[in-house]
Amino acid sequence: MPDLVKVGMADYKVGRAPSTLISYGLGSCIGISVYDPQSKVGGLLHIMLSDSTQSRASDNPAKFADTGIPLLVKKVIAAGGVQRRLVAKLAGGAQMFAFKNATSIMRVGERNAQVSKEILKRLGIPIVAEDTGGTCGRTVSIDLNNGDYFVKTVEKGERKI
Repeated sequence: MPDLVKVGMADYKVGRAPSTLISYGLGSCIGISVYDPQSKVGGLLHIMLSDSTQSRASDNPAKFADTGIPLLVKKVIAAGGVQRRLVAKLAGGAQMFAFKNATSIMRVGERNAQVSKEILKRLGIPIVAEDTGGTCGRTVSIDLNNGDYFVKTVEKGERKI
């Protein structure tokens, strides 16, 4: 049986086949996987916020897209991944609560998804699948044997993206 490695909130893990990385309870958070299909090395990052410069306490780089994604990529490469072969998949970024007259500051999930995509593009890592937005929470996992990324929701059950 492969190892099941749990990734907490504002956390990341890197591994290789036959491990599976899993993160529970993504609401407005984003679960970002980066994977090298040839070396079968990958990582999963559970970010909470998009921008570390907008926070007073930014001592945990995995909490933010702008610091967590580059860190994840660096660690995947250090574990044997090759940057030009990396692909990304992401899920999350839900709007968990309805607010009358919501301002952009209240659309945390949308902002998390947007910034995550911008950073991956800047790093030259293509996003090959995503499941972002909506109003329901998610659990995500990546099977490092083949890069399959599973998204589980109450509404839709589990599906591979």
